[in-house]
Amino acid sequence: MKLLVGLIFAPVLQAAVALHCGSLLDPATDQVVKDRWILTNGEKVQEIAASRSGFPKDALTVELGAAFCLPGLIDVHTHLTSDPTDQGYSAVGISYPAETIKGVRNARKTLMAGFTTVRNVGANGFSDVALRDGIEDGSVPGPRMFVSGPALGITGGHCDNNLLSPEYNHKDFGVADGPWAARTKVREVIKYGADLIKVCASGGVLSKGDQPGAPQYTLEELTAIAEEAHKLGRKVAAHAHGTQSIKDAIRAGIDSIEHSSLIDEEGIALAKQHHTYLVFDIYNDDYILAEGAKAGMLPESIEKEKAIGKLQRANFRKAFLSGAPMAFGTDSGVYPHGDNAMQFATMTEWGMKAIDAIRTSTVEASRLLGLEGKTGIVSAGSFADIIATEHDPRADVRELQKVKFVMKGGVVYRNELAAR
Repeated sequence: MKLLVGLIFAPVLQAAVALHCGSLLDPATDQVVKDRWILTNGEKVQEIAASRSGFPKDALTVELGAAFCLPGLIDVHTHLTSDPTDQGYSAVGISYPAETIKGVRNARKTLMAGFTTVRNVGANGFSDVALRDGIEDGSVPGPRMFVSGPALGITGGHCDNNLLSPEYNHKDFGVADGPWAARTKVREVIKYGADLIKVCASGGVLSKGDQPGAPQYTLEELTAIAEEAHKLGRKVAAHAHGTQSIKDAIRAGIDSIEHSSLIDEEGIALAKQHHTYLVFDIYNDDYILAEGAKAGMLPESIEKEKAIGKLQRANFRKAFLSGAPMAFGTDSGVYPHGDNAMQFATMTEWGMKAIDAIRTSTVEASRLLGLEGKTGIVSAGSFADIIATEHDPRADVRELQKVKFVMKGGVVYRNELAAR
């Protein structure tokens, strides 16, 4: 039995749900079928039919009228346990328990926005592990989470804390220098619950004292990290803005390149050759430049974003037109959680059609996560992760900013269409 938690109706215990959609999209084929009934049983889709006549009579009916249904969305680059104001020196005073509590709030916002699965790539104190476990055991609502725990990085690099003076002698948990120290750190974060490994291959925008284009981990170190993670059944995501770091990470066997800002033609070709996913977070440039200073971001971070943002968007266009593998990731936490779908419009402004952008957040993101056939699709045997909008988002991708219905794992969390 599942607990259905809606915004319109009171919680009801119900094993099977018969859901009616006016239209149902298969993002993989761009095919839409009209007037479909979806039978869910537990967390999975059991059947899709033109009528509900063969469904169990005691199945709870959820009538969405003419609504447009599609698979729950996936964001492969989130930071649910941090907020946009957790930047610069204000971040130093935030405890790990406080981050976990923020995560509870932000997970709910993300789920209600239609993102039923996320990959959380970097969190202090394993706060994302605690959040994932709380969602899985039903303690708090949120998306299905794949988490990295603390990100790996070099001493003084993007994933170290460079804000404290020398007398504190502080290094962040994920700091590891050299191939064998890095292998040990991979083992350690997996020991404490990580589903994947996040590594900082280059400098970054929101860190102090480094440059986004500068290499940090060496090819030898990145190769050791990828080998160790893969041996232990984990994928690796590499923060890499810089041209050389992107290529080093791909050659090392890393599974996805986060940001990808300064990728060149050779890097794009390598991504295609190795089928390495590129994850361009091209929306948050707007937020950083408009709101970053008020949020407490360092002045040097604003200047770095000014230098890199438009280049990243231009390279996003090049990578897409070249046919490189791409998955949807936004760096949520740099901008307010729940606004993840704002990036779809930016993607269409920089070369994609709406269906292309939707595919990156369904079919392609699912492949990156190793969930092909389980998420990113609505079909018999898939997770019952289904969202709905009033109108076709292929005609106006901004419809995805106005999701009206959210089901995750057969549980309805949002329904603003039931009374219509």
